[in-house]
Amino acid sequence: MLMASMSALAEKVGVSMPTKDLQRWNQDGANMEAQLIEAGYEVDLQFASNDVQTQLSQVENMIANGAEVLVIAAIEGSSLGEALAMAKENEIPVIAYDRLLMESDAVSYYATFDNYKVGTVQGTYVKDALDLENAAGPFNLEITAGDPGDNNAGYFYQGAIDVLKPYIDAGKLVIKSGQIEFTDVATPTWATETAQTRAENILSSFYADGSNVDVWLCSNDSTALGVENALAANYNGTYPIITGQDCDIANTKNMIAGKQSMSVFKDTRTLAAQVVKMVGQILKGEEVDVNDIETYNNNVITVPSFLCEPVFADVNNYKELLVDSGYYTEDQLQ
Repeated sequence: MLMASMSALAEKVGVSMPTKDLQRWNQDGANMEAQLIEAGYEVDLQFASNDVQTQLSQVENMIANGAEVLVIAAIEGSSLGEALAMAKENEIPVIAYDRLLMESDAVSYYATFDNYKVGTVQGTYVKDALDLENAAGPFNLEITAGDPGDNNAGYFYQGAIDVLKPYIDAGKLVIKSGQIEFTDVATPTWATETAQTRAENILSSFYADGSNVDVWLCSNDSTALGVENALAANYNGTYPIITGQDCDIANTKNMIAGKQSMSVFKDTRTLAAQVVKMVGQILKGEEVDVNDIETYNNNVITVPSFLCEPVFADVNNYKELLVDSGYYTEDQLQ
């Protein structure tokens, strides 16, 4: 009875995640739920199966069921307007989680990693791996970017392109497919299968003559996995440098096996801990911890943000970053 009484008094936090189909959202949801429960909150965690209408309904139900704060990782940043308007009407603060909620003045805060820096980490890795400052080249580069419905995807892409563009302009990096604009290289819903199909088309159209792909710049691990699958099936040249993001288990295994060069590590425990801190500050009426009040405009307001720091993992440091820290066990990476 005492536990039921305490539970009834606990402040409720609604957590909306986009899908269970990608490993990282399962981890984000689990980390968030565990840390919020440990902090004494009741948690309503929902996954939306990558369906916008499902997510809209889930968030509306969270509001109806008494959530006092909402944490939302949107499937599509501009599609939750009705739910956000309902949250504002009910004076429920909203934290956009990792993906900025667009076209709404009902977004209170944004918690994410430094998305532009994720791209610059990838671009800098490529620059250093090829020694572009000194090497004559030319090197062949292809690009697979992220979901056009995810505001972060543009930051990832632009961060990397800003590092590599001088070498593209100088002719040291050559994109044989000619596909460089974000709209040409984007991957709806970050789908592995979509990335694989496009990569297979590029390989058969531009590399069947025996040309090498020297670099395949991939914005995240699910798209990198698609490219890696395409290379395994349709490519016999020298294996390229491949970038990624999230350190998914399959991709970390591929790094160990030499099939992926790096992945940007975004420790979801760090982000979850920051969000739990922000939730507590909101509910206690305290000043909320942010470190960026200029960068993230959602086309209606500039949203106060907290940006966590990304780092890269590769075969040389993955044990320290991922295993020694307890993020994965050795067995998971076998």
